[in-house]
Amino acid sequence: MKSSLQSGRLPVHVNTVNTGVTFWNPADNVSGFAGIPANMTGMAEKMQHAGYRTHLVGKWDVGMAMPAHTPLGKGYDSWLGYFQHANDYWQESMPLASTGDVDICLNKFRDFSLYNATYRAGVTEEVAAELGCDASVRHVQKMGISPQVNATGCNKEDPSYCLPEACFEEAMLNNYALKIIKEHDRREPLFLFYSFHLLHTPLQIPESYLQQIDEIVAKSGVEQSVPWTQNRRLYAAMTLYMDTMVGNLVSALKHRHMYHDTLIVFTADNGGPVYEPGSANNWPLKGGKYSDWEGGVRTNAFVSGGFVPWLNRGSRFSGVISIADWYATLASIAGVPVRDQKAEEANRYLAQNGLPLLPPVDGRPQWENIIWGGHGRTDPLHLSQEALLWWPFKLVTGQQPYSFHQGPVYPNCTTVAGMKADEGPVFSDMHVFGAPIFPSANATEQAELTKAGDCGPGGCLFNVEHDPNELEDLSQIPAYSALLFKMQEKLYYLNQGNFNPNRGEPAVEACLQAASLGGPPQDPKGGRAWGLGVPLGEPRMVGANLKVLPGFGARRRLRVGMNRTIVG
Repeated sequence: MKSSLQSGRLPVHVNTVNTGVTFWNPADNVSGFAGIPANMTGMAEKMQHAGYRTHLVGKWDVGMAMPAHTPLGKGYDSWLGYFQHANDYWQESMPLASTGDVDICLNKFRDFSLYNATYRAGVTEEVAAELGCDASVRHVQKMGISPQVNATGCNKEDPSYCLPEACFEEAMLNNYALKIIKEHDRREPLFLFYSFHLLHTPLQIPESYLQQIDEIVAKSGVEQSVPWTQNRRLYAAMTLYMDTMVGNLVSALKHRHMYHDTLIVFTADNGGPVYEPGSANNWPLKGGKYSDWEGGVRTNAFVSGGFVPWLNRGSRFSGVISIADWYATLASIAGVPVRDQKAEEANRYLAQNGLPLLPPVDGRPQWENIIWGGHGRTDPLHLSQEALLWWPFKLVTGQQPYSFHQGPVYPNCTTVAGMKADEGPVFSDMHVFGAPIFPSANATEQAELTKAGDCGPGGCLFNVEHDPNELEDLSQIPAYSALLFKMQEKLYYLNQGNFNPNRGEPAVEACLQAASLGGPPQDPKGGRAWGLGVPLGEPRMVGANLKVLPGFGARRRLRVGMNRTIVG
């Protein structure tokens, strides 16, 4: 979904799997890596073409193999953040609880970088101090399986040593975003893409926010009537923290008199994870992250800011919007073409060399629909290889993990006990050295542990307008047989155009490159700071007039835009 947002393509046309960042296919210099292919134009590049100053804060899980894959290569003037699915909030390392992977570098590299016009490297202690963190992370990453600090940043072996709140990764990210707003020249338009680490695992938060949540719960009386698990407590505190950070940004925009012509778009890229320790709750929707049920694909979103017309403020929009549509929507607001000419030029080279062609932009401008209440996606929307939305009907095929309905409070004591007793639901996307690791070698037990349901090749059919909780399967009702066949046929033909390049295998060159760029992990007694900057090999020219940037080393999403400021 992150690749979809940044590229304007549907997931099936850009990236459908969490390919490890060390993957490399030397035979394909365009698409033979994780993330967005090198020659797809990024969202920020479109904004640059419109004259915007562009900045990224937070997660960038859409490519890092070559400079052209990185934030600066995709159009951002500056970036503070990390490359992978997640990292440790306190020490920026990559324990198993963060990424769900053990990579061929043994998770030994710290993942926190700063890119701008003059600096492109890891966040050193000196840089961290400028962002408000004036304490050493006191960290030696011997093996990236378990973090060296607990959820509130205290050393596991020495509980008396706790990192200050200013060293919480989101605090530093927020300080950098506030600095961007404070120092921005208001005569120029601004595009700020704020990609929160929150609310992703690992579940970590400063102690003071746990205390605030405890006070809120105590005043509400909820703790007297419902179970309150530790992970739900952490999740709630993390949500409160994110809300505070958004408030800081809005206040800064107002203080700089920028809010009146700013468009703020806030959206999630998938439903909440319902496995432990994900601890999200999508009730009353079915399923969650990694599934095609509404709990996995129907997400929260809102637009706000002074750019929103008065008559639309406080209203609701019920049309269908794909995450890929924000690319086209912002491009159209900024006044630049949605079409990706760079990808079209690359396709000439790819066709000549028998390599997969880059699909065109799928995103559709939706601002007029949002303002006037139109419906811009009445035709089939290709959700995944297994699912199709043809409003108001949705077809879901095959086996889907997390095929269950949660209760109003979930996880609860019963489900946590079940998880500890190996009854699931458990995490289903773990890898070691690039190879998937399943909870069970037995397919039946695997389905039980991930609470999977099977709609079979024919699929399940739902009217998600009248039945968003997907309680009534229409596929066996004769009156819907023609519609069912029509959607099955459409999904089959759409799948023929899926983008599935050979992204290669884990390459030890990635580890060697990371080591040469930054050296070994930082030694608290004195040593080099480093980040996970691992462009593989040398930048290459691809096709006519297709350039990559000069070599240099070493992503819920908030966008600031129309001053034209756009906060995305």
